Amino acid sequence: MAVRTWLRWGIVLGFALGGFFDGILLHQILQWHHLLSLVPGVDSIRQQVLWDGYFHALMYLVAAAGLWGLWRNRRHVGEWGARRLAAALLIGFGLWHIVDSVLSHWLLGIHRIKLDSPDPLMWDLIWFAAFGAIPVLLGWVLLRGSPDGAGRISSRTAVLLACLLTAGSAAWSLQPPEDQRFTTVVFAPWVRPADAMDAVLVNRGRVLWSDRAMAVVVVEVPHSNRLNFYTHGALLVSGTGVTSGCFNWSRT
Repeated sequence: MAVRTWLRWGIVLGFALGGFFDGILLHQILQWHHLLSLVPGVDSIRQQVLWDGYFHALMYLVAAAGLWGLWRNRRHVGEWGARRLAAALLIGFGLWHIVDSVLSHWLLGIHRIKLDSPDPLMWDLIWFAAFGAIPVLLGWVLLRGSPDGAGRISSRTAVLLACLLTAGSAAWSLQPPEDQRFTTVVFAPWVRPADAMDAVLVNRGRVLWSDRAMAVVVVEVPHSNRLNFYTHGALLVSGTGVTSGCFNWSRT
């Protein structure tokens, strides 16, 4: 139990390191986006940098909590503490990028990895795989390996990796050609026509065709705004790499 607690605090520290990596590389060095780049009303670079600062301050608190937990449980590390710590840091690092992708990029839509890209979802998926899924898998394999470092990838791990690669390839295959300007949106039955039109206007779109109930519409909309339709009751948005309304297909 004590070793598991120590590992959890290592994951917390790795989560903070993932946040620092994201903020320093993407917000400051490459300047591909800021934390609230796509949030209406946060328009000036001063506001964007301010919120980046709040984000880094939060990561400092998370990192401090992780270090405090590791220090408190240091006596329970055991002989293979360095190996376990490396595994925990990798898992936490990857978890940050998975959480950031799902929450910030796709659910809330507050920013994307590369805002000026004609296909921002491609960059989201690359970042999700390279810095999210792969570090988590590596950390898990390292953690389950034998203490002498001779651990091998189990059949379950191989199947999981194959599933992730297959899912990524499937999502990539759903991307439209670069010159495809139009998007088809299928709304849920409970979405009223007025709400469907509001969703189009909010996302800076233009209706080209719709049925009478506006349950199915064809719109011209910026590529970076397509995923936002899922937060307005869409079940399917073509060209997003997401089918069946994964973010909004049911009500509770």
